[in-house]
Amino acid sequence: MQQFAQLVKLLSNSTKTNEKLEALSRYFATAPAKDKSWVLALFSGRRPKRTVNSTQLKNWCMQATAISGWLFDECYHTVGDLAETIALLLPPGTTPLAAPLHYWLEQLQQLEKADESTKQSFILNAWNALDSGERFVFNKLITGGFRIGLSQKMMVNALAKTYDIEPATLSHMISGNWDPRNVTIEALLHQHTTGADASRPYPFYLAYALEGAPDALGAEKDWQAEWKWDGIRGQIIKRERQLFVWSRGDELITEKFPEFTPLLAMLPDGTVLDGEILTFANGLPLPFQTLQTRIGRKNVTRKQLQEAPVIFLSYDLLEWEGADIREKPLAERRALLIQLVQQTGMSVLQLSPEIDFDNWEQLTLLRGQSRDKGSEGLMLKKKSAPYQVGRKRGDWWKWKIDPLTIDAVMIYAQKGHGRRSNLYTDYTFAVKDGEQLVPFTKAYSGLTDKEITEVDNWIKRHSLEKFGPVRTVQPELVFEIAFEGIASSNRHKSGVALRFPRINRWRKDKPAAEINTLEDLKELLRINGNNPGA
Repeated sequence: MQQFAQLVKLLSNSTKTNEKLEALSRYFATAPAKDKSWVLALFSGRRPKRTVNSTQLKNWCMQATAISGWLFDECYHTVGDLAETIALLLPPGTTPLAAPLHYWLEQLQQLEKADESTKQSFILNAWNALDSGERFVFNKLITGGFRIGLSQKMMVNALAKTYDIEPATLSHMISGNWDPRNVTIEALLHQHTTGADASRPYPFYLAYALEGAPDALGAEKDWQAEWKWDGIRGQIIKRERQLFVWSRGDELITEKFPEFTPLLAMLPDGTVLDGEILTFANGLPLPFQTLQTRIGRKNVTRKQLQEAPVIFLSYDLLEWEGADIREKPLAERRALLIQLVQQTGMSVLQLSPEIDFDNWEQLTLLRGQSRDKGSEGLMLKKKSAPYQVGRKRGDWWKWKIDPLTIDAVMIYAQKGHGRRSNLYTDYTFAVKDGEQLVPFTKAYSGLTDKEITEVDNWIKRHSLEKFGPVRTVQPELVFEIAFEGIASSNRHKSGVALRFPRINRWRKDKPAAEINTLEDLKELLRINGNNPGA
């Protein structure tokens, strides 16, 4: 555990890519085998299930430290992170235990069905056995808040360096459905050469955002254009007479979408499709909120199947007749994909349509119709390009339409987390409805560090009331809020929900009296409420 805590500290504090890469590679070369498996799982999103909740941890810490609830809350609001607050409040341990990372994680997993007293005893003993740095990491793992500034690409590169394997090949090796409790890294790499898990997906290829005009990309004839869809990126896999559906987050979601089950009988063995899972009706995608009713549900009701029907909109073919064809040019893969979709002949499997255009000016005009098509914009893909791993510049570009915007006033503020735990960085915004202010969204990104500090100072001087970590503030600061789409919502007082809201700019030039109205929001809903980004 000490070795892992030191790794986390270095990765969190360092800003140098090579330093992080060297630390990771050194860890994978020297750590115990079981610990390496868990670290790989943690850094690739396979976090263990929570077996203890935040309220229990808070209460047990208060008992161990003999502090009152109000004092704990004040400490928590100042620090901004529960795991760190507890680690700072606890007294030094008296029974140190030099146990490896996998020991603590496997013990935690065994607590899943234990009673509360058993859980409490284990947690208190663990706190007493770990030093401050180890406790912080341990608490992060318990609360499910373990996140670190480490990209999947960096982790893959570190492993590739340690085991002398090409990064693209290694990415595929470590994907799929595996459990760190019973699989080592070495076993994952060995499985790849001896018959890998049939369900294993390929690493996804991700596009970069095109900031300017497409003219710089070269000849139009070299590029394929498609609408950019806003659903769940996924892969459908048919191998060994089994069907698997994976999300981009490396989650196996086959059971959540029973509509795809008939594809088991229709797709040939050794097929892997890349595409988008969308709720779809009358030839158009439904709002993303409709798809959200299906997310997180293992058992889907008949009503949900009727109200939120899904399709798989395919746009690439990664494996054909059991062969990995990612190195083939897109034009060849697309031709095979068209043939496959036509032969399958099922409405649940559709082809992402290619957009015909003669020049970039014409495509620019077509991009302006994106919302009418239920799209976020365009995807531009080089016809000669292979299917790569991760986010790479040059061959795939996403050319999104300009966001919708609304001017609003800040009414609530809350402190952030991590390095921003002492700054007010989470804001709630309102629009006018007659003489009233109606909250309609939260946003916490879009400002520079300098602006965040300036806003924080203003909030501290203009707070009106305190509700736990939340402060009400004088409704004076105006911000332009950008968002990708808008939909009606019964869960929000405003009656609308925004897709990907963020701060576009601080409107220092505009008084609060001139912010937009709830009617303005509803007009945006009327015009733009049928797109998938809504």
